[in-house]
Amino acid sequence: MSTQSRLDLSGVHTAIITPFRDGKVDHGALEALVERQIAGGVHGLVPCGTTGESATLSKAEKVEIFRRVIATAKGRAKVIAGVGTNDTAGSIELARAAADLGADAGLVITPYYNKPTAEGMYQHFRTIAEAVPALPSVLYNVPGRTSVSLDVATIDRLADVPGIVAIKEATSNLVFDAEIIARCGERLAVLSGDDAVSFPLWCLGGRGVICVTSNVVPERMVALWNAFEKGDLAQARRLHLRLLPLFTGLFMETNPGPVKALYSWLYPDTSAEMRLPLVDISPSNAARLRALAAELEITTPAGRA
Repeated sequence: MSTQSRLDLSGVHTAIITPFRDGKVDHGALEALVERQIAGGVHGLVPCGTTGESATLSKAEKVEIFRRVIATAKGRAKVIAGVGTNDTAGSIELARAAADLGADAGLVITPYYNKPTAEGMYQHFRTIAEAVPALPSVLYNVPGRTSVSLDVATIDRLADVPGIVAIKEATSNLVFDAEIIARCGERLAVLSGDDAVSFPLWCLGGRGVICVTSNVVPERMVALWNAFEKGDLAQARRLHLRLLPLFTGLFMETNPGPVKALYSWLYPDTSAEMRLPLVDISPSNAARLRALAAELEITTPAGRA
């Protein structure tokens, strides 16, 4: 039986950036980010995901980030630790560390580069869930990053594995999402992995979002979710359409470049620094992003509400 009933992952979970300064993780800026997210009302935090540049973080850095985020959150928001890699054994090590630190769940990405078969992916996710039963698993399907995608049949099989409680679905394919919900929605919480389709996905039965946009406007994303939860679909639609240019604008270059740039403008105590091979967004796109932020009145922290 799934542990989904014992773990509610509904709502807005921010895929937090990893602040760097001079090549190292800026733990002070990270802790300030966590406090700002909680003040904004988010339901959860997702450290060391795609937006957190997990691919360039060492295991030791990830474990320390987990520790800092969990300790700073102090139970005020759930923590879904990014424990997935393209190595099953390595993912188990990270999952054990996250469980020991008190994470609420682990985000486990489809194995990139290896290009496993559907059976290989099933065995990967099942093995991790069974090896670390103390840490519920959230599947992460993002073929645009990994070059492989879970299919509905495999997701259906995984929904019956004890400990697998949710999926972050980031194909932006609402037909695919609807098929998952139709077959697995009673056993597996479907969370949007693409901000721009979150509201439509919720209308199909999705239960939340793992969100990039909430790094910079957490209150607005929470307001969108709250309107939906209350059944005020007209207000939710208005909020969604108002945020749509930001949803797309934050992906004008490879994530997390734009969101790190915007966050650093809002909070100058945090650098927009990224690790190679990612580089700062281009001057032309920075100008576009500044104009978009001004249009949406998010050029200062006070303008975020």
